[in-house]
Amino acid sequence: MSEGGKTARSDLWGGAGWVVFGLAIVAGSVRMDRFESMGAQLYTMPGFVPGMIGGLIALLGVVLMLRGWVRRAEDRAPHAEPAEPLLNRRIVSTMALTLVYAGLLIGRAPFWLVTALFVAAFVAVFIPGETPPARRATVAVLAGVLTSAVVTVVFQQVFLVRLP
Repeated sequence: MSEGGKTARSDLWGGAGWVVFGLAIVAGSVRMDRFESMGAQLYTMPGFVPGMIGGLIALLGVVLMLRGWVRRAEDRAPHAEPAEPLLNRRIVSTMALTLVYAGLLIGRAPFWLVTALFVAAFVAVFIPGETPPARRATVAVLAGVLTSAVVTVVFQQVFLVRLP
């Protein structure tokens, strides 16, 4: 299987995973209390935004699957190579960073600090390897600080949500 075949297979499996994840979010949002007895409108119900996001995740998963399907149809290599592993370095790194952030740090330190550290670490891990170290560090720190500031201000001042 050529490099395109590996990508096609990854896109098919990855897309299917995102579709399942998005539909699980939609199902969870539909089960949330709607507060209709309190006169809540559709757009103010707690499950509205998560449901929209879940639907978009599922839709983008379908797009990814279609891309993989088209690439697979185009790739008709006569020989087969081993498929790309389901858990590669990027996926394991993402899972580890996310679990440390959500499972260990949130609630134990200020939200703005934990979020800045998470985004900075994520950017530092995934920025292209050929990027000079000073630029890598600068971009990671700026992304972390700016993301943390924007998320904190938007949630606390616009949505009036108290962050952990």
